[in-house]
Amino acid sequence: MEAKSFIARLFRKIPLPREEVDLLQALEDTLSYHFKNLSLLKKALSHKSYINEKRLDALEHNERLEFLGDAVLELGVSDLLMHHFPASREGDMSKLRASLVNETALAEVARVLNLGRFLFLGKGEEQSAGRERNSLLADALEAMLGAIYLDGGFSKVFDVVKTLFLPTILKATKEDINRDYKTKLQEEAQLRFKTMPHYKLMAEAGPDHDKTFEVHLFVSGKVIGQGSGKSKKQAEQEAARNALEAILLVDPS
Repeated sequence: MEAKSFIARLFRKIPLPREEVDLLQALEDTLSYHFKNLSLLKKALSHKSYINEKRLDALEHNERLEFLGDAVLELGVSDLLMHHFPASREGDMSKLRASLVNETALAEVARVLNLGRFLFLGKGEEQSAGRERNSLLADALEAMLGAIYLDGGFSKVFDVVKTLFLPTILKATKEDINRDYKTKLQEEAQLRFKTMPHYKLMAEAGPDHDKTFEVHLFVSGKVIGQGSGKSKKQAEQEAARNALEAILLVDPS
């Protein structure tokens, strides 16, 4: 009986003010998915600070949906990787999946959707730039996917996952992003120069939510590669890739 009561509370339709309906419907249009129960979408976008401030039922914040959405996202991305990397080893696919579903990557997907605009936050989170915080954006994205799964089933949420993540997966297929250039560069540096490479952050530009990092790669005090990217790790991988190309071009043995 208690479980039935819990499910009923989770799925109950709550009347929403017109302005909230208009806001949420704008997000639905972006997702190309329209909820049968729009209050599930609001729940997915409601941070605990908002629920506490409004003194609402604890089930109205998004942490449970985030838990569910995390599993839904992992299954959806795994399915896409299985189809687009049919010859890859499990370890390689695991690395690529991890690069797609980590907090930073999910926050970037959330920013493409302008998800921060739709969050329901308490005043404290609002004043501390919560709409731009990676953790809140990533959690809300996962919770939203959990809400779509509950509202429409796996086939519907998989369509959304495919729309959001397939472009990056296709790019990985095209550019072999799953290759670890830093590891390969380290092996080459030890073999050829008997030393370890060193990465140095040279510059960063742009606002906090959209920074670009520039990294130089040093071996024995000399710059042998440069790279830029939306994260330090991405910039280091790019620097390692450029250095590898230069090394192998000069001496391919």
